[in-house]
Amino acid sequence: MSWNELVLIYSLVIVGCLAGGVYIGVAMGLAGVVGITAMFGTSLWQSIGGIVWNNATNFTLVAIPLFILMGEIVLQGGVAARFYTGLSRVFRFIPGGLAQTNIAGCAVFSAVSGSSVATAMTVGSVAVGEMRKRGYKDSLTMGTLTAGGSLGILIPPSIPMIVYGSMTHQSVIDLLMAGIVPGIVLSLLFCIYIGVRAVMDPSLVPPREQEVADIGGNALRDSVPIILLVGGIIVGMYTGAFTATEASAVGVVLAAAIAWYYGGLTYEAIAVSFSNTVVSSAVIMFITICAQILQYGIVVTGFGDGVARFIVDLNFSPFVFFCILLIIYILLGMVMEGLSMMLITVPLIYAPMIAMGFDGVWLCILIILLIELGQIHPPVGLNLFAIQSITPSTPLSTIAWSSLPYCFIIIAFAFLIYAFPGIVLWLPESMN
Repeated sequence: MSWNELVLIYSLVIVGCLAGGVYIGVAMGLAGVVGITAMFGTSLWQSIGGIVWNNATNFTLVAIPLFILMGEIVLQGGVAARFYTGLSRVFRFIPGGLAQTNIAGCAVFSAVSGSSVATAMTVGSVAVGEMRKRGYKDSLTMGTLTAGGSLGILIPPSIPMIVYGSMTHQSVIDLLMAGIVPGIVLSLLFCIYIGVRAVMDPSLVPPREQEVADIGGNALRDSVPIILLVGGIIVGMYTGAFTATEASAVGVVLAAAIAWYYGGLTYEAIAVSFSNTVVSSAVIMFITICAQILQYGIVVTGFGDGVARFIVDLNFSPFVFFCILLIIYILLGMVMEGLSMMLITVPLIYAPMIAMGFDGVWLCILIILLIELGQIHPPVGLNLFAIQSITPSTPLSTIAWSSLPYCFIIIAFAFLIYAFPGIVLWLPESMN
């Protein structure tokens, strides 16, 4: 059976399942099983058990539930709300102060969450009421939350980075370190846009005097513990004191200590944190295992090699293929959530991209950026729905239009890292 026929089989199964409302994880796993069966009959079915076992016991993937638990403890223990209040005092004299706080808060909280949606909802649940009370317009507020939340998968720890590392055998530490500089630069670009817009249209924000007078709290007491938590994890990984998986365990202990210090480490908070962690981890691991079954089918049937040869034979320049990849991810982002996009596409594009001279670590950050883009543009952008879920009175169209400028900023930044790959590679290379 040729790879062209396998394209038809995989496409029919996945598209048919999605059109019928089948869960994306089931669709990927079923496509892998159908492809293997069509090529080899049932002789390789026994390998599927090994795939499930190897992924379920993968030491690298253990970091996923631990990082989720760390973020849940910070959220349920009331640490996130205190952090936002403290950080708001730091930005109170900058144009669009609380809007700037949203971006900075998301950037820092993403380092204890690893999830885009969780970051957006955590900061949004605290920020929306405060910003409306002070007179910020929703047309500015909503975009800062959806775009700021997207940083949750770029600044380490990042669940998609851990999954990418397990798929491609890239160093997870290198991947996590590679996200730091792009995350900071993209955050600054978001903040610059907010500042310019606040200056050009003062009606979007309250008068400066009113905003400064309204903000309370103690910046040092409320914000420093979280910054120390994030800094400790990153420095520990950078210096080699512990691996990414060990860092996640250290993060849980430190998050619990901070929540206890603030008096938020109650029995109820712990119970909710563990419950949410189990649900989120089960969903992510199920999708990951099913995607590995599909990847196994792609490899053993020769489908991946056929697609790779076809792409290379097209003789596109690296820049043209980069642009095509950008368009593909924009289209996929309209119908699919981020992790699923990565799990479906990476087995197909990784080998051709490496053959064209792209770096595997750089490719991960590019894919993360394009996933971020899919998180904030309709119709499936999960961050749009996440923010609407905490502000049900706000029309989805308002949230989408507010997010649109950040889509263009992310696209421009993708071209920037193409022109200057050192933005991504400098830190992991200097670490090595």
